[in-house]
Amino acid sequence: MNTLFDKIWDKHVVQVIEGGPTQLYIDRLYVHEVTSPQAFAGMRERGLSCFRPNKIYCMPDHNTPTHDQDKPIVDPVSKKQVDTLAQNCKDFGLTHYAMNTPDNGIIHVVGPEKGLSLPGMTIVCGDSHTSTHGAMGAVAFGIGTSEVEMVMASQCILQQKPKSMRISIHGSLNKGVTAKDVALYLMSQLTTSGATGYFVEYSGQAVREMSMEGRLTLCNLSIEMGARGGFVAPDETTFAYIQGKEYAPKGEEWNQALAYWKTLKSGDDAVFDKELEFHASDIEPRITYGTNPGMGIGITEHIPTLSEISDAGKASFQKSLDYMGFHPGEKLLGHPIDYVFLGACTNGRIEDFRAFASLVAGKHKAENVVAWLVPGSWAVDRQIRQEGLDKILEAAGFEIRQPGCSACLAMNDDKVPAGKYCVSTSNRNFEGRQGPGSKTILASPLVAAAAAITGKITDPRDFI
Repeated sequence: MNTLFDKIWDKHVVQVIEGGPTQLYIDRLYVHEVTSPQAFAGMRERGLSCFRPNKIYCMPDHNTPTHDQDKPIVDPVSKKQVDTLAQNCKDFGLTHYAMNTPDNGIIHVVGPEKGLSLPGMTIVCGDSHTSTHGAMGAVAFGIGTSEVEMVMASQCILQQKPKSMRISIHGSLNKGVTAKDVALYLMSQLTTSGATGYFVEYSGQAVREMSMEGRLTLCNLSIEMGARGGFVAPDETTFAYIQGKEYAPKGEEWNQALAYWKTLKSGDDAVFDKELEFHASDIEPRITYGTNPGMGIGITEHIPTLSEISDAGKASFQKSLDYMGFHPGEKLLGHPIDYVFLGACTNGRIEDFRAFASLVAGKHKAENVVAWLVPGSWAVDRQIRQEGLDKILEAAGFEIRQPGCSACLAMNDDKVPAGKYCVSTSNRNFEGRQGPGSKTILASPLVAAAAAITGKITDPRDFI
């Protein structure tokens, strides 16, 4: 019996080139402003139009400011990229969710929430975190700019078929432990290259019990283990999430789609190239201490000592700690922090804001902390206000900013200053990722909330 990955992949094969890659049909191409200009330029140079423009959806997110979006963008580079995308969409007749319109947001948040990302699809975007959409039961992966052009021109892509891996998380997650903690735990166990060359199917009780938001977070971070992508087999949770969404099938088409989606699972006798098993009971709220997402610990644990690091890894380990201002063997509980960022395609969804609000309710932000709370889309922003979360957050001293990628990466105004520590719900903690000299500690929304009200790294279970 084939794996679910095999089923979806094989259904989309146009042809296999002997001794070469597979020509794969793509159901959905997402386009943002950073990786698309050269692709559009290439199309123009060759006099091509988009082969299937109704399969392509575009929006700016990386460069969008998270305040005063009704005013012209001040940064000239950001303005040019956002304006160029708008003009390209107009010239090529593509759907464009422009900045400061009700449909705009981070592309990996908007796709699922509008029902554009569906089970059984192949989905690509010129962005590594396209793996997010795998939570819908889709084969989704990031591609390069030349490949974006290839999909625009042909609705196909040339790809080597990845190997398959299944990661099972047995048992239920403990109090205060989220999908983000599961992902950070897996990265620490596998390292940032441990899943290189694989497409990962997540399974087990802990995954089945996750909400769609949780699964989206888990799949988002697959790329940080080196995986080509990650996905979860669609189930009743998936179907309930999709039903009624704007682009979801309706009426008899829904019944037909649902019947097909229910076949999308790996058989009991499916053979994977690699299988790994973990136990939810081993996972506690987590934080990172280094400069890649795999350098993480449980929040009550200590940074490894030099004796726990291989000789080959000692130099890079020490270099990371020197950058972060930490020491081998140090515990980070109680370490002062300066910034907190809630948002990104990793944790900018409604469930993340509910979690953050639940912990800060009735308390107040620490005076020394600058907090950026950035919804992943205008739809998330509307839901925050409908549920009254904005009132809870404002009473606790927090301000909700406008949607965008924000402080996930230093491509917009939201940059963490040099030397400052930021507890961030985003996906990467590379040197300078959030601004030159910034020091990023990756964490869940609950850990971020606890840090925001105490001004230091704090175990969120103290407040739950």
